[in-house]
Amino acid sequence: MVKSVNASAVCCIIQILTSDRLHLLTLMTSVVTVMSSYQPDPALSNLTLGKPTAYHDRYDNSLLQAVPRSMNREPLGLYPDNLPFTGGDIWTLYELSWLNSKGVPQVAVGEVVLDAHSRNLIESKSFKLYLNSFNQTRFADWGEVRQTLEQDLRVCAEGEVRVALFRLNEIEGQPVGHFAGYCIDEQDIEIEDYAFNADYLINAAGEEQVEETLVSHLLKSNCLITNQPDWGSVMIRYKGPRLDREALLRYIISFRQHNEFHEQCVERIFNDLMRFCQPEQLTVYARYTRRGGLDINPWRSNVPFTPGHSRLVRQ
Repeated sequence: MVKSVNASAVCCIIQILTSDRLHLLTLMTSVVTVMSSYQPDPALSNLTLGKPTAYHDRYDNSLLQAVPRSMNREPLGLYPDNLPFTGGDIWTLYELSWLNSKGVPQVAVGEVVLDAHSRNLIESKSFKLYLNSFNQTRFADWGEVRQTLEQDLRVCAEGEVRVALFRLNEIEGQPVGHFAGYCIDEQDIEIEDYAFNADYLINAAGEEQVEETLVSHLLKSNCLITNQPDWGSVMIRYKGPRLDREALLRYIISFRQHNEFHEQCVERIFNDLMRFCQPEQLTVYARYTRRGGLDINPWRSNVPFTPGHSRLVRQ
């Protein structure tokens, strides 16, 4: 027996399915558009990031993976012989443990400073997997652990790396730090577009010459591979034409759906500010919240600068 079919109900179902399909197609197109300039790079296709991985608890430095800094710098017109900045990537290692010579577990908080002039940045998931490989590995003493970290990270980054290890009682009670400067986040503005747009900085430089530090806690970008959110605070210290604070805030917020690694975002901010606003002196320093027991804190500057290493309230 053939049952009657409600034609209007069928039409409704078709509309829903069509709408969902179009929404999915639009979403996929958006992701492909964001990723298209990076995806062909073999340095990304070979990463373990975004793929199922096994966890090793025996020392294995082959787990470390590098990403060439040139991948992001060359599209910005930045090359090793003409970098307009010095800088570093400061990593905090909150989940670092190994065994001493008698098999007793040791724990430490580590700090790694990777020179911005290194050929490569270090991919964070591979860094986490590498650190996990220390968990059931015996080392003679803390010095051997530090030296091992330094040597392996230098080889991966192809550049200068400094490592420090801290016993927990050395940093217990350390106060939460803050970025000293004027916070631009409380402006009464309306935002409707969250696509990255450097054009917000066009005509953002005024006539008055100033020297000031501006801070925002609204920096949010997304992992280049997994699209997971990266939350950060950014400090911009400059000497030059006064920056329009509304334009700067709109620019920072426009990173909200942008896909790039932490280090690349900071270099993009530095490069865009120099290009559009032409300050005489500029420092950009961002501190991101931790993921997988690691936080990344890149800074770039065209003047001598000593970054504070205290964690911020969200770290």
